[in-house]
Amino acid sequence: MSWQTYVDDHLLCEIEGNSLSAAAIIGHDGSVWAQSDTFPQLKPEEVAGILSDFEEPGTLAPTGLFLGGTKYMVIQGEPGAVIRGKKGAGGVTVKKTNLALIIGIYKEPMTPGQCNMIVERLGDYLIEQGI
Repeated sequence: MSWQTYVDDHLLCEIEGNSLSAAAIIGHDGSVWAQSDTFPQLKPEEVAGILSDFEEPGTLAPTGLFLGGTKYMVIQGEPGAVIRGKKGAGGVTVKKTNLALIIGIYKEPMTPGQCNMIVERLGDYLIEQGI
């Protein structure tokens, strides 16, 4: 299965009639493995900031999480595993696997819990596969 299939079929799937507005799988080196057409162009420093927060949880909280220049307020997460952010009526979930970052961006009517479920389920599966 191609990485694009994971984005198209597993991240952009419908859950209770809602789906993510954008999603991507990004390597720890910042390379794009696959992404939706609507996913913002990430800057190298944004990927570096996300990875540093996974290494030292809490580093993004004062400045915010940036994706393609859009700022998300860091609200909660699981240290070293998941970063969650909020912006207006939407937000983002970032799940770290051994080799990649699984990123899902949502807008209402999707809920934060639905976004978390989609992103973290795929992330957990990839971790089980050693990816």
